[in-house]
Amino acid sequence: MSPLGEPLSRVDGKLKVTGSAKYSAEFEIPQLAYAVMVQSTIPSGRIARMDTSAAERIPGVVAVLKPGNALELPGAERRVSVLQDDLVHYDRQPVAVVVAETLEQAHHAASMVRVEYAKADAKLNFDAGFPTSYPGSHNGIPGDLSFGDVDAGLRQAEITIDQVYTTPIQHHNPMEPHATIAKWDGDHLSIHDATQHISGVQETLAKMFAIPKENVHVTCLFVGGGFGCKGQVWSHVILAALAAKQTNRPVKLVLERPQMFGPVGARPRTHQKLTLGATRDGKLTAIRHEVHANTSEIEDYLESSAFPTRVMYSCPNVATIHRLVPLNLGTPTYMRAPGVATGTYAVEVAMDELAYELEMDPLQLRLINYTDVDPHTKVPFSEKNLRGCYSRAADRFGWSKRSHGPQTMREGKLAIGWGMATETYPGKNLPAAALVRLQPDGTAVVASGTQEIGNGIYTVMTEVAADTLKMSPRLFTAVLGDTNLPPAPISAGSMTTASVGPAVREAALRLRSQLIAIASRDAQSPLHGADESDVELQDGKMFLRSAPGRSDNFKSLLARHGNRPVEASAQVKPGVNENQYSVHSFGAVFAEVAVDPDVRMVRVQRVVAVFDVGKVLNEKLGRSQFIGGIVWGISLALFEDTHVDWRNGRIINANLADYLVPVNRDIGEIDAESARLALLELARRWQMPYFTRLENEFAICRSRPINCFSWLDSFSREA
Repeated sequence: MSPLGEPLSRVDGKLKVTGSAKYSAEFEIPQLAYAVMVQSTIPSGRIARMDTSAAERIPGVVAVLKPGNALELPGAERRVSVLQDDLVHYDRQPVAVVVAETLEQAHHAASMVRVEYAKADAKLNFDAGFPTSYPGSHNGIPGDLSFGDVDAGLRQAEITIDQVYTTPIQHHNPMEPHATIAKWDGDHLSIHDATQHISGVQETLAKMFAIPKENVHVTCLFVGGGFGCKGQVWSHVILAALAAKQTNRPVKLVLERPQMFGPVGARPRTHQKLTLGATRDGKLTAIRHEVHANTSEIEDYLESSAFPTRVMYSCPNVATIHRLVPLNLGTPTYMRAPGVATGTYAVEVAMDELAYELEMDPLQLRLINYTDVDPHTKVPFSEKNLRGCYSRAADRFGWSKRSHGPQTMREGKLAIGWGMATETYPGKNLPAAALVRLQPDGTAVVASGTQEIGNGIYTVMTEVAADTLKMSPRLFTAVLGDTNLPPAPISAGSMTTASVGPAVREAALRLRSQLIAIASRDAQSPLHGADESDVELQDGKMFLRSAPGRSDNFKSLLARHGNRPVEASAQVKPGVNENQYSVHSFGAVFAEVAVDPDVRMVRVQRVVAVFDVGKVLNEKLGRSQFIGGIVWGISLALFEDTHVDWRNGRIINANLADYLVPVNRDIGEIDAESARLALLELARRWQMPYFTRLENEFAICRSRPINCFSWLDSFSREA
């Protein structure tokens, strides 16, 4: 049986639960010094005077770096605060770094640094910034995009919804804070960094210090949660390297929890004006989605909230507009499902309000506006089984029993609400490379310069290589998180498996061909002279299809050839033609919410969700991702809210006591599955011919659009 799709437990799970997994701050390096950042207390202005004399007298202090004595960085950019000038652009901006022999000494010395500021007027009024806001782009995609004639579509509409929806600033709070250890050896820099992109750290530091990229070695074996904030190279990473360079000591810089609020990104505040036009029978005639979101004074970041609106529903007239509002706050950044999380919230609430005005079931409204082609590009989706997701999730939830009248469903004194929404996310992959090596003892190594951010890529790499070489996953060791390995892209955008997986498979296929070629040339091998097309692999051996008795195992083959490893590497680029297909995942989410009428406490009691995400390589990991996304959605809606004192730009709940995230007690029952896995589970209950046929149909799904649920009924009748 292939390990792909099976619920294989994480191969790195034991390391994590026993505390053996090494995170970036946990490496022991001789002569290590500790760094602590000093942060600004104003949102705008400049440093008029900084007195570091008291700090420098603290025993154990190695250096106090500040503007004026910090090394000049040839590649310094305005977007990072690395002590190259005296300007202050936001509260909590790094303005100095104290380096000491111990962490306690560094903390004490940092508290003794005295800074006087020349304050300037700060931009902190979000609404007042609308008139001077400006367009932006997200990863090169324009923020403004329209098709059809929205004004004409609204004139045709019989029902119109015109509402404003807002979301607050929200901050990432991974269990592991940002952490960097930097060490120089001449002009060679070694970095342990908690990052979602080791290659990005390598490239940025090489540019900052004007050294060859090959001189920067970055490692990150595990990330204790990133969720987007560890995708960029923030100021502290460069400051750690700067401090190590200037003190000629290895330096560790770990952010404290309050320092996670400000200099390392956040989900920006959004103001979303949504206008929907529809006929009496529910058919959309126009959508206008206008988004204002804050960015910083030093870098533009666009929260692409209206991007999902371009693909969600069939509508001939759509306008999506984004405007950046610069404020004296730290630069926003990607936060789990950037843009999509905030944008689908607004669109889906607007669709619910439209359904209410039409006195129509919200699910029926979405089915009326269902589309099998991308409304913007007019090309078909590579695969879309959203109808099946709606059907299965609604059935499992019991949606047909829903009472449509407001406050007509109760459970004791609790008011009960049932709701549903559509999910979408773009399917992406980027070029990636991998290496697979067979060892003389019959074990194997699979390697790629990707990152383990909790997504389970150690396990996925193992499964893909094991499936391709027809070996037990227990015989594989996965290696990643090192820039000396074949390069891989950022672990973000739900694209790590889609990028690294094909590279691993291709490398394993090339290794397979090498092994067969060696055996075919080996006069002592039972496969001498064999053609590759006639060779099968299974359980660490090769045999002929035409003569299964003729076989050779990997260990014997390598033993006859000097007991040397055999390896192959590959680089794979995206293969989907964007002009031919639009690639997106979809899902249907149903929720039951209870509201206490006395204290207005809201609790999500249960969620049922079915997602169409293509081929799931590991059932257990996939379900964990679904559950994690749902928990994040509950957190976005009911818990997370960064409170800013808008007089001075200071975040007043920069801790885990006042910044609320859900705990286990806050989360009710979650029933989540993949549409594809649901079908395969049905297939497993049938006879093998049906299972085989179903797998073959999914092979077709990967090459052309097909509604997998359209033939499910016929399968059921036959079975």
